[in-house]
Amino acid sequence: MSDRPSPSAASGERVQLKEVFKTFGVGTANETHALDGVALEFAAGSFTVVIGTNGSGKSTLLSAIAGTFRADQGTIAIGATDVTSWVEHRRARFIGRVFQDPFAGTAPTLTVAENLALAESRGLARTLRPLLRRAQRDSWRERLVAIGLGLEDRLDDPIGLLSGGQRQSITLLMATMCAPAVLLLDEHTAALDPKSAEQVIELTQRAVDRYRPTTIMVTHAMSQAAMLGDRLIAMHSGRIYLDVSAQAKQGLQASDLHALFSQMRREDRLDEATTAMLRAQYS
Repeated sequence: MSDRPSPSAASGERVQLKEVFKTFGVGTANETHALDGVALEFAAGSFTVVIGTNGSGKSTLLSAIAGTFRADQGTIAIGATDVTSWVEHRRARFIGRVFQDPFAGTAPTLTVAENLALAESRGLARTLRPLLRRAQRDSWRERLVAIGLGLEDRLDDPIGLLSGGQRQSITLLMATMCAPAVLLLDEHTAALDPKSAEQVIELTQRAVDRYRPTTIMVTHAMSQAAMLGDRLIAMHSGRIYLDVSAQAKQGLQASDLHALFSQMRREDRLDEATTAMLRAQYS
């Protein structure tokens, strides 16, 4: 039986993490508790924005869900399926992911059409030639027209020749074209200029509205965090620092989130000072 999502997955699936721990650099001076007993549930079809200071665990959270590594402890489920022991490529049949780097997630030497063919066949036995039929090309052209960047005329260009904004737009299309149950967006506009970032955010909202995946988006842009989604989570030191949803989320302004960031940074500095004091005292 195939692990590929059924068409009903277009409405998203619940994602549940129970007491998930992940520590990097165990036993070294750089030991980091990236996830420290995280327990979260994301409702099917919800759109959650995750913020936090550097090293707070937000990107590690996405990687844990995607299966980039195995959690040290805890369980992860998508819908009714426990995927804790699943490797990343198996989970990819249910998950679309877009990274910060516009050059990640695609094959730069392959054409736009070839990249789209591979994305469309995710989770299936595949070779490129049968996937590049005229009907598929016409379908991809229509999807690219909707992006509005003139990319419909560049199907046969190597994707590595495109600008960062153009490539990230196609990467987002690739991540959603099979209607994934879960969409993970890891600071996917951070490397773009303001105009390209705005275009990609608009495309993101359109994709979320169309396919209704369970979306989890990490961002450092407080304007995006305030504007997008129906829930906001702030992470700090591998834990959930703040969890706001529904009407409370709608009332948040970017200025509120900047103040929250300042507060978390102050706590970081206090933690560092306390650690240094203890090291000096007991060394």
